[in-house]
Amino acid sequence: MSGTDVLYEVIDGVGCMTLNRPDKFNCISTGLMDGVDGAMDAFEADAAVRVVLLTGAGKTFCTGADLDEVMAARQDRAALAKFISHIHAMLRRLEASPLPVVVAVNGLALAGGIEIMMACDVAFAGREKAKIGDQHAQYGLIPGGGGTQRLPRLVGLRRALDLMFTNRWLDADEAESWGLVNYVVADEDLAEASLDYCRNLAKKSRTGLAAMKQWSRQGLEGTLDAGLKMEEEQVVDGLRGADVEEGLAAFQARREPNFE
Repeated sequence: MSGTDVLYEVIDGVGCMTLNRPDKFNCISTGLMDGVDGAMDAFEADAAVRVVLLTGAGKTFCTGADLDEVMAARQDRAALAKFISHIHAMLRRLEASPLPVVVAVNGLALAGGIEIMMACDVAFAGREKAKIGDQHAQYGLIPGGGGTQRLPRLVGLRRALDLMFTNRWLDADEAESWGLVNYVVADEDLAEASLDYCRNLAKKSRTGLAAMKQWSRQGLEGTLDAGLKMEEEQVVDGLRGADVEEGLAAFQARREPNFE
């Protein structure tokens, strides 16, 4: 299926979503955000989908917000606030989705691009072409899609401020060493390697993956004690679910589980 700015389809239980504005470096527009929301609606409503894979069309992942749209809204505070709020809502949607979201960075991921990447759960990057950074300071701009909040949580305050202050680009290997990227692969292998990873996740329990994602993200927002208490309370019901019954039966029978 496709929209103007986002393409999406399901392959082997993987919801594949592609930012599709290559002539605009896949910049974030209202149309692109609506497309992401529509794709996530479709994936979450499809019981066969267990994981989402996000990438960009062409040679770039995403280089930030569409400046034409930002400039048009800049003199209207309400319109600008609506645009920024939409960006935040889209990224929170990726974080809050019960589906794991894997991102494959196939080129530049700058400004809003790194902000999208950070809202995903697992990140792949192409070794030669992926460049990851924050461009806002270069042009007197300020991160508006959660960059000042997610980046320090992922890499620590000093590294986050350095990356934002200097607007330098990390290559894939350095991004991996910082913890921004999980896997670095050859550019020509990026699409298949990330899809194979997602195919493996698609064999697992949808409810189990959702619980791991939700509890981990929610736990980081509070204290360790609060997170442990939440897990203790919720795992009792989780262990009584149908997927656990199937998983234990498969373990005892020495076969692969078949989660419905």
